[in-house]
Amino acid sequence: MDDSRDCPILHVDMDAFYASVATRDRPELQQVPVVIGGGQRGVVLSANYLAREHGVGSAMPMTRARRLCPEAVVISPDFSLFEKVSAAVMENFAMVTPLVEALSLDEAFLDVRGARRRLGSPRQIAEHLRARIHDEQGITCSVGASATVSVAKLAGRLAKPDGVAVVPPERVVAFLHPLDVGELWGVGEKTRVVLHRLGLITVGDVAHTPLPILQRALGAATGSHLHDLAWGTDRRVITPRRSTAAPDRSMGCDETFSRDTDDPAVIRREVLRLSARVSGRMRVAGVAGRTVTLKVRFADFTTITRSRSLGEATDVTQEIYQTAGRLYDALGLQRARVRLVGVRVEGLVPRQAVQRQLVLGEREHGWPDADRAVDRATRRFGAAAVRPASLLG
Repeated sequence: MDDSRDCPILHVDMDAFYASVATRDRPELQQVPVVIGGGQRGVVLSANYLAREHGVGSAMPMTRARRLCPEAVVISPDFSLFEKVSAAVMENFAMVTPLVEALSLDEAFLDVRGARRRLGSPRQIAEHLRARIHDEQGITCSVGASATVSVAKLAGRLAKPDGVAVVPPERVVAFLHPLDVGELWGVGEKTRVVLHRLGLITVGDVAHTPLPILQRALGAATGSHLHDLAWGTDRRVITPRRSTAAPDRSMGCDETFSRDTDDPAVIRREVLRLSARVSGRMRVAGVAGRTVTLKVRFADFTTITRSRSLGEATDVTQEIYQTAGRLYDALGLQRARVRLVGVRVEGLVPRQAVQRQLVLGEREHGWPDADRAVDRATRRFGAAAVRPASLLG
């Protein structure tokens, strides 16, 4: 029996995000310690798990990291790449639920209670996200699931690396109480020292301390909050927001075929479907973009991208599809087996800032009006109500 049915809060955290992204296309670095940082006097931004085994950690001075692990390969950070991968990961979250609270480029809470009928139990949703992110981005993530935000966060630590950990309501107390109080989310080193000085070493010690004593020692608000955390009953809710470090600069979708294919008709149909999904999301967000990017991943996992900039920004399905289709045709693929295709529109701007150039002899009503009619139909009758004829069946 699936034990996650009452655990709709997911905490998703990428594993060694910066190091994983920096090395994903460099197979020669997969089995060596890697540190992301810069300069002799800089600090460590991230380290892969092989470097962590030597004691290297984030925010550590680079000189110390080199002493601890002299054989580590040091890579300078590429923040534009990190933000691009983060944006793609966050888009996957948004496909599951609108209730996504991003904490950083590589970490977010999701409330998936509204997605259970469509995608299955929270555990199944977690596995779906992990598989999709790994397949599309070539990196792994860990997911914690529980009924509350704070317990989901702790479960996520238990899941690392590359796993899923579920803590259902009936197991919360047994899970929390043996932990050191410093493990509780939001308890910093100073608070931990104060609690240890009071003889409160474990979360269970805090839970069984009368609330008035905690409030006198820590203040009324902090004492009450800590007491709730110790029993796993915090009332914090998911506040939808994207990471401020990763603004919406692009939107895209990828799809992995159930079987590798070399059929151009099958690939083109998928490009059309992805173009429709991307443009629909752009219209909902009120944005348009000028650069269309096509991604193709082959059976051997080799991945290529091709981009083309348009004369003006667009959110029109046919314009995006035609551009992506021309990019595909230009590749001249002959019997190359394709595993995945993706369509992305970049350089997003507010739709109201775009003034479409009139074309002499153009129809009064064209593809933009058709798109908006489709949008109205899908809002009323569902996503499958209207679709291009080539996608039927």
